Amino acid sequence: MADSRTLRFSKMHGAGNDYVYVDGIAAPAPEDAPSLAVRVSDRHKGVGSDGLVYVLPSAQADVRMRMWNADGSEAEMCGNAVRCVGKIAYERGYVKRDRLVVETMSGLKRLTLQVEGGKVLSAKVDMGRPVFEPALVPVVDDTAGKDFLRRTVVVEGRAFEISCVSMGNPHAITFVDDVSAFPVERWGPLLENHALFPNRCNVEFVQPVDAARVKARVWERGSGETQACGTGACAIGVLCATLDRTGRHVSVELPGGTLGIDWEPDGKVYLTGPVEHVFDGTLDL
Repeated sequence: MADSRTLRFSKMHGAGNDYVYVDGIAAPAPEDAPSLAVRVSDRHKGVGSDGLVYVLPSAQADVRMRMWNADGSEAEMCGNAVRCVGKIAYERGYVKRDRLVVETMSGLKRLTLQVEGGKVLSAKVDMGRPVFEPALVPVVDDTAGKDFLRRTVVVEGRAFEISCVSMGNPHAITFVDDVSAFPVERWGPLLENHALFPNRCNVEFVQPVDAARVKARVWERGSGETQACGTGACAIGVLCATLDRTGRHVSVELPGGTLGIDWEPDGKVYLTGPVEHVFDGTLDL
């Protein structure tokens, strides 16, 4: 901070999923993050972003990430944001190696950075293992089943086949014939806020192309439709493989770019994607 009234920030994105990043290691970050997230995310009167991310010191990892959606609600995890946090940590000298650990609300995430000329171009993230148990997603399931897959959910008279999984945050996936033409802005918020999801839900609309490629659009909880979603891409890869729509290694094509998903035999999911620094700025508080 230049003074107590000025906040330094960086605008970054991963496959178009953009956030405002505040370096809370270099200087104390503002305490009222929810209201700041709403302010900076406004694309007309603010910086413009899908939310706000703080990079903070950690007692158990190299750095810690906290993040808030555009509506001010705190999120457990974001696969695109955590890659950008790795870029900040490396390029600002907080970590001097291409492997690091980031503390998040959904646990410790291990990153491997692709570095060229001292700059981080992309990163591979160990996203952990998917969770299918309905109570842990969470999704309300009166059948007491072991998973919530291919269930029919009716919203305003329209039936959707929904499958749910957690990648540290809740996801609901439905398949559509033409994702580019699908009215995501109509059905996304209705599914996000459905009574099935006590913590709301991220919703993915997916069009499989072949065994190694899908197209998708994402309605993110608290932020609306975004250009990409890292945890969402992981959920898509896992569920497409589980339902035999693809193999376990898949490219997820989103409006903002393509993310690579590898669901390995040990059950862990790995996310690979680009990171981009857009600009640095200061905000008058």
